[in-house]
Amino acid sequence: MTTPPPQQPAEPAHADRVFRSTMGMAGGALLIALGAFIGGDALVSGEGRTPWLALAALLLLVPLVVAFTFRPAVFANDDRLRIRNPFRTIVLPWSQVADVRAGYSSEVFTQDGKKYQLWAIPVSLRQRKKVARQAARSAAEDPHGQTSATAAVDDKARFAPADQTVADLREQAERCAGLPGAQGEIAVRWAYELLAPSLAGLVLTIVLLATG
Repeated sequence: MTTPPPQQPAEPAHADRVFRSTMGMAGGALLIALGAFIGGDALVSGEGRTPWLALAALLLLVPLVVAFTFRPAVFANDDRLRIRNPFRTIVLPWSQVADVRAGYSSEVFTQDGKKYQLWAIPVSLRQRKKVARQAARSAAEDPHGQTSATAAVDDKARFAPADQTVADLREQAERCAGLPGAQGEIAVRWAYELLAPSLAGLVLTIVLLATG
């Protein structure tokens, strides 16, 4: 009698879904590569105070590029929504979430009236208009359509990428708000690991310019 192969462990019930902007990360990689090329050349070949100015600029700008391109992310599981914005990380148990919306930006509203932006889920008005035009065209071409083209546009516009993601998060908030693990308080942490070197670079730049 052969022994059955061991079963693969099931995926954790609280595994995170991660949302990030691939375009933002690609832009960040390009900016860092460009800064490393220019700044590295100034550090190695520069004369006088040029290497120090290059070092100060890198200290100031690289953390900012990382903050606005690589760092933003949204993590969602059945217990909470974790928002990693450029300089803050906000942990929101679902019981604290009142709504998730996408207007000109993606935002989450808490039960006590606070609002936090979702930097990792940028809204593209161009994509929204594109989907709306496609929906209007489909409605106009449907000879048996039972709804107006305007209604079809309004309905389909929600399914631009950012709008769909926000709709999914809103549905998850409504579904998970009453779960035992989704209770708790809001926690906010500042990204000092990025703020400190950037501030040091700013101070060094001011000192170098002031004493030049």
